[in-house]
Amino acid sequence: MFQLKSLFEHVNYTCIQGSMEKEVSDVFTDSRKVISESMYICIHGEKFNGHDAAVDVIRQGASVLVIEEAVAKEIYDREDVTIIQVENTRYAMACIAASYYGNPAEQLKVIGITGTKGKTTTTYLIKDILEKAGHQVGLIGTIETIIKNRAIPASHTTPEAFELQKFFRQMLDAGCDICVIEASSQGFKMHRTAGFTFEIGIFTNLSRDHISPSEHATMEEYIEMKGRLLKQCKLGIANVDDPYFEEVTKGHLCKLETFGFSQKAMLRAKDVSLFTGPGYLGVHFQTEGNVEMPVTLHSPGIFSVYNALTAIAVCRHFQIKEEIIQEALLQAKVKGRIELVKVSEDFTLLIDYAHNAMSLSSILTSLREYKPQRLVCLFGCGGNRSRERRFEMGEVSGTLADLTIITSDNPRYEEPEAIIEDIKTGIEKTKGSYVDIIDRKEAIRYAISHGEKGDIIVLAGKGHEDYQEIKGVKYPMDERVLIQEILDEMKSM
Repeated sequence: MFQLKSLFEHVNYTCIQGSMEKEVSDVFTDSRKVISESMYICIHGEKFNGHDAAVDVIRQGASVLVIEEAVAKEIYDREDVTIIQVENTRYAMACIAASYYGNPAEQLKVIGITGTKGKTTTTYLIKDILEKAGHQVGLIGTIETIIKNRAIPASHTTPEAFELQKFFRQMLDAGCDICVIEASSQGFKMHRTAGFTFEIGIFTNLSRDHISPSEHATMEEYIEMKGRLLKQCKLGIANVDDPYFEEVTKGHLCKLETFGFSQKAMLRAKDVSLFTGPGYLGVHFQTEGNVEMPVTLHSPGIFSVYNALTAIAVCRHFQIKEEIIQEALLQAKVKGRIELVKVSEDFTLLIDYAHNAMSLSSILTSLREYKPQRLVCLFGCGGNRSRERRFEMGEVSGTLADLTIITSDNPRYEEPEAIIEDIKTGIEKTKGSYVDIIDRKEAIRYAISHGEKGDIIVLAGKGHEDYQEIKGVKYPMDERVLIQEILDEMKSM
């Protein structure tokens, strides 16, 4: 049982009916799970308003309702029901969740990373470095949640508040002292990360993405959500080179440090040089400012330098030796992030999660600097998302790649052909060559079988994903498996 008043320790509320001096058996936001003497938080969602279930949950035995708008009149006549009014039930839910699990983030050092791209890679870099230095580090992100040796597949980049706080508690109980989390703009919009303070908050970059009726209504809203991290952390670390730096950091409530190439940055990269080796593309650079040391990465391009700078900027606050940072960065590999898959001695093939114009432009621009014979880009776009993304990605690939292979990604409830036509609209603004092959396996087969000596081929968009979503069903589809199947089939021919 939980003391009701203790759950509201960090919530601004008004008890408009009943008493706070009672206990509740549990807390629910799903009306189907309510049990006797429990508390039900009425969440106003996109498809269902929890306030409409108030009568049903009281009949099921709930003794406390948390509301932000009026509920059925008959409930106000029940003396045995406590009704608590808050301004926003989602925000209140996050604060209640923290109290429910004993405020675990107060004992963990939580490092949050927000930005359009680079979040996933950077979380793994930070985790690797900190663990090499002896810390126990949990991770929450797009691919998975990691608690010690347990990996839990992710459903959201930033989990809902109760799941997030449960993970914090499990990490603490497992002996973790640090948690690195991808803090998405949707997570801030839905108040999933309310109720605690980040030890360090990081802003990587921003581009016009996630602007749609189902995500963020305007660019201004998107910027505001990204900026919330710097109002909820003790130390902020931001990319001063980003065009949106001033807007995102405006009104920050933390101590602020910066990184980048600019002389304004407190941690800077200089003397960048590219190199190739057997099975990898690499980059070498020197840092100056807050940290001065040489760094070598077995991953390509300027975006890799930014990711490494971010990790260095964070880890220096944990007094980690330079050689540990250097070794961890050199060995770092992240599934689906510029992931090399060996298929031929003649050409290089990479899998990457680039699924918007900014990330696609970044990786193609970086790979172009390695002067390939041809740069080949295979990608599709997700259905039920902004059509602008398709036009933009098509134009980017048409401009930067020598050949674009347009295929299917996660069509969801749209027809793949319609999505491909939108991509072609973007490509046709350029002089880029392209082919379209709807079936992704056949598109990959085409890329491999037509690979030429010196080519760099990028399979973009799926990255770590091991499924394809069609009409509400997720079918197994891992590009690594597809590649191996294609190679086996080619050998047997």
